[in-house]
Parts: sequence; structure tokens; C-alpha cells
Amino acid sequence: MTGFFTLGVLGLSLSVDAFAAAVGKGASQQTARLNDAVRIGAVFGFFEAITPVIGWVLGLALSTWIAAVDHWIAFGLLLVIGGNMIRLAVRGEEQTQSEQVVDQASPRRGVLGLVTTALATSIDATAVGVSLGVMQVNILSACLIIGGITTVVATMGVIIGRHASVWIGRYAEILGGCALIGIGCSILYTHLSAP
Repeated sequence: MTGFFTLGVLGLSLSVDAFAAAVGKGASQQTARLNDAVRIGAVFGFFEAITPVIGWVLGLALSTWIAAVDHWIAFGLLLVIGGNMIRLAVRGEEQTQSEQVVDQASPRRGVLGLVTTALATSIDATAVGVSLGVMQVNILSACLIIGGITTVVATMGVIIGRHASVWIGRYAEILGGCALIGIGCSILYTHLSAP
């Protein structure tokens, strides 16, 4: 779980909600410039980077008690989060939770609205942080990778949002959910196949 590639895939998966919200933000702010897009992306990246720490601390605290089943817990959490992402996308809800927050915050268009949106889209990273703690991953590396990837992805989302419709976010949600489930399956397989 500590590999750069695995953490990169995890970062991409976790950044999907931020991407969807950023596309909506870009679509609602047609005049957003590159520096605005980078600022919005950085806010999303910051919250996506710090929320896994909360879950990580919980995971470390519980790791001595649950070491025998830690791979099942990591698998279960990633399966639930990934499955929920896919369910919301496939169900075709008119608005996902992150889009609702964007719509509620858009009249204000201030820092508070942006922070609220970023926090709402990073809540799932807390649950993933529990898995990181259980698997005893270097949390600093994980946070830097997750936050950096989210910053880039959300920045691209704002730019894309100016030129494309919001439906892109739904397809990204499905891919992100599948990637999280794949990581969970990989963790489970690695532990079950170990001698």
C-alpha cells in the first residue's frame, strides 16, 4: 500500500469528488482565470490532504487490536466508499452531494463557500485515512501525494468546467469508485495470498 503508484491511484480516486465540484465551479464562473483555477484547486487539495490524517490517527490507535483483520477492514472501507461513488453516478441523481454544496454556496462565491465545498468533497478521505493507518502507511507521503494530485485535478476541473458540461464528473465518479474497489481487492489479495 505504500507504493507511489498505489498512492497515486488512491489520490486520483479521492480527487473525483473535488473534480466534479470544480467542474461545477468552473461552469458557474465563466470568467475564472488560470490563477483562480489554481487557487480553487489548492483549497480542494489542502482539505483532501488533511482529512486522511484524522482517519489515519484512528487507524493507528486501533491497529494493535485489529491487526489480524486489518486487511478486511481496509478492503471493506474502500469497497463501501468506491461502491457508493459508483452507486451515486449510476443512479444518475440530478445532483450529487458535492454538487448540492456547490449550488448552495455559489451565491456567496466567497472563501467560506469554497471551503465548505472542499470539506464536503473530502469527507470520504477520512474513511480512507483509517485504512492508511491500519496498513501503517507513511501518512506524510500519502497526504502530499493525495493533496498534490487533488490540487492538479481540481484545477483542471475548473478549467474544463468553463468549456464543458457537468456530465463529465459522473463518468469520473464511476472510474474513481472502481479504482478504490480495485485497491481494496489488491490489499485483500496480498494479505490472503501471503505465506
